[in-house]
Order: sequence, then structure tokens, then C-alpha cells
Amino acid sequence: MVLTATAPSAVGAPPPGFTDIDGGAHAAAWNAAVDGPQSYPDVFPDLAIPVTMSDGTVLKLDVQRPGNGSPTGEKLPTIIEFETYSKIAVNLASAMLQIPGVDEVLLPALASVGAPPGSGLEGLTDLSRQLDSGILQAAAHNFDLVRGGYNLVHVDIRGTGTSEGKWQLFGDKEREDAAEVIDWITSQPWSDGTVAVKGTSATGIAALRAADRGHPAIKAVFSLISSGDLIDDIVIPGGGVGFGFAAVWPMAVNLAKFAPDVEAIIAGRFDPAQQRKWLEDRVADPLTFMDVVANAFTAMDTGQLTPKTRDLIDPDSDLRKGLKANPEQITAPTFLVSAWWDIFGSTPTETYNALALPGTQKKLIMGEGFHAGAGVAGFGKPGMPPRLDALQRAWFDKWLKGIDNHVDEYSPLTLKQQGGQWSSAPSYPRAESTPQRMYLDDRRSGTANSRYDGSLAATAHQQTVADLTVTPGLLSLCSRDTSRIWAGIPSIIMACDQDSRIWEQSGLTFTSNPVTEPTVLSGPINAHLNTVLDRPDGYWVVTVNDVSPDGRSRELSSGQLLASLRQIDDAQSTRAPNGDYTNPEYYLDLARREPVTPGQPVTLDIGIDPTEAVLQPGHRLRIDIYASNLPKGLPPMLALADSGLAPQHLRLDPAQPSWVNVPLSVAIPE
Repeated sequence: MVLTATAPSAVGAPPPGFTDIDGGAHAAAWNAAVDGPQSYPDVFPDLAIPVTMSDGTVLKLDVQRPGNGSPTGEKLPTIIEFETYSKIAVNLASAMLQIPGVDEVLLPALASVGAPPGSGLEGLTDLSRQLDSGILQAAAHNFDLVRGGYNLVHVDIRGTGTSEGKWQLFGDKEREDAAEVIDWITSQPWSDGTVAVKGTSATGIAALRAADRGHPAIKAVFSLISSGDLIDDIVIPGGGVGFGFAAVWPMAVNLAKFAPDVEAIIAGRFDPAQQRKWLEDRVADPLTFMDVVANAFTAMDTGQLTPKTRDLIDPDSDLRKGLKANPEQITAPTFLVSAWWDIFGSTPTETYNALALPGTQKKLIMGEGFHAGAGVAGFGKPGMPPRLDALQRAWFDKWLKGIDNHVDEYSPLTLKQQGGQWSSAPSYPRAESTPQRMYLDDRRSGTANSRYDGSLAATAHQQTVADLTVTPGLLSLCSRDTSRIWAGIPSIIMACDQDSRIWEQSGLTFTSNPVTEPTVLSGPINAHLNTVLDRPDGYWVVTVNDVSPDGRSRELSSGQLLASLRQIDDAQSTRAPNGDYTNPEYYLDLARREPVTPGQPVTLDIGIDPTEAVLQPGHRLRIDIYASNLPKGLPPMLALADSGLAPQHLRLDPAQPSWVNVPLSVAIPE
């Protein structure tokens, strides 16, 4: 491959040899591959095929094959999706996209509709404007890929949908099943022996886990709004359970797995004995994982935790290990799409960096959106990234068919800067942003209506010891954290999603002077806080905000930590050159739980999710500190019992200062 020379320049320029975010001259061909004439006019479904795993469990899958009047006899590459929510439901939704006029007329029309300016519901527009970005086609079980010359296979994961067995919740058996399904596919007469894995959300997670075994048949991965580490993303980040998600998502999967296999009836494959076994498996395990959720929020001490709940907080358990992908073991070219405010937005940059692949074989797009869309509005428009369905098709054409379409030269990192524009990056974090301490002090900034309005500066100004108190509350319901945990749906309410001033009434705020030039924040953040508790445990939440001249306080990122789980795994953590943590990784191990001594100062390093933002001239940086963030996070009951939901204190002490380590491109003026 010959790479075109691109001279490095200012922040936002692509690295040498790669196109900018719009794909340059190559994008037209990527669009044409999707929008132009296809190789095959017809799609031939073969539904409810039973495939028996090595332990006797039967998984059900559908195969869609291309042809013209009849299925082609040509051996073709296969694209696989491992489904959690029932392939029948997803097939029905995907079929809607095949109705004439939906792609060309309906979706663009809906994308042009939004809330009236000034209504306070403009967040609805941010969601609707994504409908013509290609995200629905990329997320769906897209039959257009079949017409383009691919076999499409849709598999119900063990214990879900129409497949037998017990739902493993990303356990190791799912990885083994994926390998066996791939072996079955590559042995079929219609397979050329190569496959790609794709998926969205849970199916995107399954794609990463299927690929990290290094199966030689896997030639490409396309994973949309997925997680590389569910523990850090949602299960128990910093010791706070993702309550708004954990209480809902497993139940949705459990309900979907009881849907009857109507496809088997349609296809003439209804097997009474197999259906009986399927029903027996469902009755034997009707509410997978819900017992763990219930136990976590009812057990008052460690003695009341069940073995399954203990496995969740044991780093060496099979359950815990299964919740993390091993991207360093993925050998297939991998394309990731996520968002800073996705439910799983904490780890995509880490997943990308862990991929042991060159920039030509790994890509990451990070939008300023949520699980509902990833913030990709405008994709396909001039100066913007190409539509996601065009990028996905180009990725498969390159790595499965060997078409020299130059998608490997696309920007390796395409990032939406909060407060700024989309831009390319050679690496993440950006080299231009270096870790800098910003100290918290009790000088009034005069910019916030909070429990205490303090200041933030590069120089330590605290003169005396002062304890500032914060208490748990419910104002976090009106916050961007709530929008995040509920997939972006609450983001339509601008007063909560785009402004933290309601939540800040229950928190401590520390605000800097205005910046005088665009200041880029790129990378993970760490808050080093000197704290005092009245009880043996407490829960701390820290957010990083962009404060505009009109006073609006917009959250850029957040982090949380249960004080008793503060022990840091240094081998997995990163530090700045001066030794400060930049990304502390916690053991999150029940055996290492360490209650605090009430009344005694305890220093905590609270990791704040990686992000990318730009403070415009006149804007200020603000740090908010809270004692709760329900529904995004909720400590287990045994920790809540120890905390007593009592007031918590931030101690500002000139001898033991509190600061945040923020990666900034320029220093913020004193």
C-alpha cells in the first residue's frame, strides 16, 4: 500500500499517511459501494438452523445468503452477529429498513425534525439528527450487506432468544460457543472460510470477545457502542454499581429470552423435543443475574453475600474475567465507534490503545453522544465523517474481499471535542495536552450557587484548614450522569443535560479563572482529595465542567469512588512524570475492602473518565464534588449501611492539599 504524504500540523490534523475525518477523495467510493448497484438483487433466508455445541446445547441461528432467483453457488465471506436480545425481534426491526422509501425519504425527513429553538427540549434534536447518519443501518442486521456479496449469520447466544442453555452473561462459555459457531460456518459449502464479527451494544461486546481468542477465520471486527471492560464501564466502577442500568438491562434480556421460536415454525424446523429442552432451560433459570442485583442491595454485611455476588467482586473469578475483553489478543483489523457519554464510554480509548495493531488496522470514532446514537449527527455531510454504514461496508470490503478502497488510510482516531469540533488525532491522549495540577481552595470564585463556591488554580492558595461538607441527595437525577446511564433519553431536557447548576446546589464547586485561548483537555483525569468521614465508609463523586461566560456549567466527565475500595493496583495504573496518578485503577476486591476510621483524614485518588474537550476563551474549568450520583451509581447495601448516608467532608489543608490532575494544552491563567 502506498500512503499519501500528509505533513503534521496543528491539533486536529491527521497523522502522516492518513486522510482527514471526511475520508478525502476515497469517501465517494465508500458511499458508492453502499448506494450504487449491488452484486446480487435477492436475499434468501434460511431460518432457525439448529447447531449443536460440544456440550450438547443447541444454539439457533439464521443465515441470509445472496443470489439472483436462487442462492448463489459462489463461496462468499460471512458476517456474524451474536445476539443477546433475540434475533427474531432484531430481524423484524431490520426488515423495516428494507421498506422502500425508509432509507431515502423517511429517515432524512425525521432527521430534519427537532424541538423548537428555545423550548428547552433541543436535546431531542441532537437525537433525531442522527437518523440519516447511517447508524441504524450499521447497527441493524443489514440485509444490504447480503446484496453486496456477503453471507449474514445471526446467532442467539446461549441461554437467550431461541437458543438452549443458561445465559452466561459474557462468560467464557460464550467465547467457546463463538469459536464453534465460526468453525461450523467455515465448514459450510457457501463459506469461503473467512468471517467478520459485528455488533452493537451487547452484540458489539460479544464481537470483541469472540475476536479476542484470535480465531484465524476472523478477518475483521466492527463494534458499535460496546464495552471492553464492563466492570469499569458500568458494573461497579469505583465501587458504585451502575444502578440505573443493572436494574433494567438484565431484566430486558430475561424477558426477551421467553419469546417463542416462531421462525422455527415458519421454516418447518419446529422440533417439539428441542423446544421442550429450551423451555426447561428457561424455567430453570428465569431471571439470570437478577439474584445478584437483589443480593447486592439487600445484604447488610459480607456474610450475607451469595457466592455469585462474591464472584462479581473477586478479580480472579471466571465471572469477573468474563466481563472484560482482551483487546491485546485481537489480531483482526478492528473498527470501534463509541461516545464520551455512552453507557460504555469509560473504556473505548483504553480498548483502542490496547489493540496491538497498526493505525491502518484499527480505528476509533468517539462522538459527543450517548448510547442512543453516539452523537454522530451530520455524518455523511460535507466536512464530516462518512456515514457509518459506508465506513462499515468499506471495512468489510477491505479486509474480507481484499478490495483496495483505502479505508485503511482513514483517520485512526476521529474525536468530537466537547465544546469544539470533530477532528483527527494521531494518538490518545493528545501529546499537546500534558498533566497539570489544579489546586482546590476556599477562596470564593463568585461564579456558582453551590454548597460552597471555591476556587481552582495552578498554585496552592489555601491558607488555613477548612472542612467543607457535602451530603447525599437526589438532585443528581437532573444531570448529564443521568442522561448517560439511561442511554441519552433524558438528554432532551436541556436544563439538566446541558447545565449542572441544579445539581450543583447540593455539591461543592471549585472554579478557575477564564482561559484566554482555546485550551484542549485530552485524556484521563484524577482528583486527589483529602477527605474526612463521620462513618466507616463514604461515596465520592467528582465531575469536570466547562463554565461558559453566561454561567452555564456543562459537565465534561465524571468519576466516583467508594472510600473503602480505594486501594489502587499500581501495575494497571498510569502516572504523570511527577508521580501523580493520571488514571488510577482500583482492585475492586472485597478481600481488600478497607473501611476508614471516622474523623481521620484519608487521601483518595478518584479516577475521572477520559475525555476530549476544548475550553473556549472566556470559559472556566470547574470541579464539582458530591456525595451521590443516583441513578448512575449506587454503592452496595453493605457500604451504604456503613456510610449511614452521613455528611462527608472535604478537608482543605495547606499541609495536605487537594488537587486535580488535568491534561491541558496550555496553563490556565491565575
